[in-house]
Amino acid sequence: MSHPSSTVEVTPPSPARGPIRAVVFDLDGVIVDSSAVMREAFSIAYAEVVGDGPAPFDEYNRHMGRYFPDIMRLMGLPLEMEEPFVRESYRMAHLVPLFPGVRETLETLHSRGIRMGIATGKAGPRARSLLDQLGVLGLFGQVIGSDEVARPKPAPDIVLQALGNLDVPPHEAMMVGDAVIDLLSGRAAGATAVATTWHGGDIAALLAAGPDLVVHAPAELLAHCPAALVH
Repeated sequence: MSHPSSTVEVTPPSPARGPIRAVVFDLDGVIVDSSAVMREAFSIAYAEVVGDGPAPFDEYNRHMGRYFPDIMRLMGLPLEMEEPFVRESYRMAHLVPLFPGVRETLETLHSRGIRMGIATGKAGPRARSLLDQLGVLGLFGQVIGSDEVARPKPAPDIVLQALGNLDVPPHEAMMVGDAVIDLLSGRAAGATAVATTWHGGDIAALLAAGPDLVVHAPAELLAHCPAALVH
């Protein structure tokens, strides 16, 4: 019998899927354009803890979406980098914008009765603080960070927890992300895995992971999310 992952990558969403009633988003690279701030925060943390020399941000960027301590372990860098990284991320949070079109798309989805959540590699408190500062926290019924689940992405836990709290089954939900681990997490949870391309990252790797849908602008999500049925 073939392994499930070998067929999922080439199989479109099942016709048995219900209408979309919930959308779970990754945060960085999907909702917010945080790359410049993260690069600066990472460089400062690297200089403080490791010392001189160029900070390997490009390698860090390849692991984007994972929990920061997990990235440090993967890169063989000191976990002590987390404290200055988080400190600098908070200090510069006011410089992080929403991607163009995101606010309008979120407001439209909200007006249609679509339940929305965030499942992020960030720690939960930092994610909620950033969304609050941007004035969109109230549009999300759930914001869950990687520090708030037993197994972060690519495991399905964070998506399943968000959907459980939103009271929407996975077959009536999307997981929207800009990284392969977002697609893996959403797929393992049983949700429609949606890849975004407006972050400008490694699009080839994302498409090679076999997303169920690909969207090139936030507003394109609206075509897949008509007004939710009242349950």
